[in-house]
Amino acid sequence: MILINVKFTVKDEYVETFRQEVAEFTEATRAEEGNLFFEWYRSTDEPNSYILIEGFKDDAAEAHVNSDHFKKACEDMPHLLVKTPDIINTVIEGKTEWDKMAEFSVED
Repeated sequence: MILINVKFTVKDEYVETFRQEVAEFTEATRAEEGNLFFEWYRSTDEPNSYILIEGFKDDAAEAHVNSDHFKKACEDMPHLLVKTPDIINTVIEGKTEWDKMAEFSVED
C-alpha cells in the first residue's frame, strides 16, 4: 500500500467551504481503480488545518498523479492554501487495508 498523509493549511476565507471546493477531486480520486481510501479530517486544534489520509494499491501511484483530476487539483488548489502542504508518503509492502488496534479492543 502507498500511504500518504497530507496537511493542508487553508486560507481563512475557504476554511468553511474547503471540503466543497475539493469535492470534485475527492470523488474522482475515490473512483480510481487503485484507490483504497481517501479521507479528509479537520483539526480541532488548528481549525484551518485539514489532513488528507490516502491509501493506494502499490501500482496505482502513476495513474493517480497522471490523472486529469490530479492535474486540475494541482492548478486549482494552491489558491485555497496559506502555504505548500506538508506530506508523509510511504510504501507498506503487502498492506491493502486497516488493521484493528489490539490495545483498544472493543467487544462487538
